[in-house]
Amino acid sequence: MGEPSPFWVIKCPDCSGEQTVFSRPSTKVNCSVCGATLATPTGGQAEIRGEKLRVLSV
Repeated sequence: MGEPSPFWVIKCPDCSGEQTVFSRPSTKVNCSVCGATLATPTGGQAEIRGEKLRVLSV
């Protein structure tokens, strides 16, 4: 088995809030500040709406 998938810190395009998101989510991820969609599952790496600021390794 490979290394675990990283977590990303995403900047919300609507409110500029920052949130940590798993790179392979199984459900839609919403901003905890304004509720905007930040990540949509694709069966692989998420489709990101916003700016990926950094990658957090596990």
